[in-house]
Amino acid sequence: MGENTGVHRAAHRDRCGAIGAIGEGFAAEFLQAQHWRILERNWRTRYGELDLIAADGTTLVIVEVKTRASHVYTDPVAAVTPAKLRRMRLLARQWLAARPPGSPWWEVIRFDVVSVQLSLADPTDRAAARLRHHRGLVE
Repeated sequence: MGENTGVHRAAHRDRCGAIGAIGEGFAAEFLQAQHWRILERNWRTRYGELDLIAADGTTLVIVEVKTRASHVYTDPVAAVTPAKLRRMRLLARQWLAARPPGSPWWEVIRFDVVSVQLSLADPTDRAAARLRHHRGLVE
């Protein structure tokens, strides 16, 4: 019985990872269509990961992408907690500190969420996906 549970968990993790990757791809395409530059995708440290780091003109934007292929939340942004926002700020400071000398200086840094609700029938269907852009989240 325990072995089947482990297999089920692994399959669930794989599906969640695939759903997340689809959503991040859709979010990156959406932001690029707004003339944003994607500077990093899935930037990781031992403390966590930033989904997208982008430039909106002269503003650095740290973007959390929340993707769902279910109807657990009306809008997946509901899954972004104050603790998650604090972690995003910590990771943003780490990313900025790791920049090489001469890197652009960002006078404005903003934290956004792009929520992606995928079709249950076909999560890869971009036309059926609903994206919402939440700008400037604060705790």
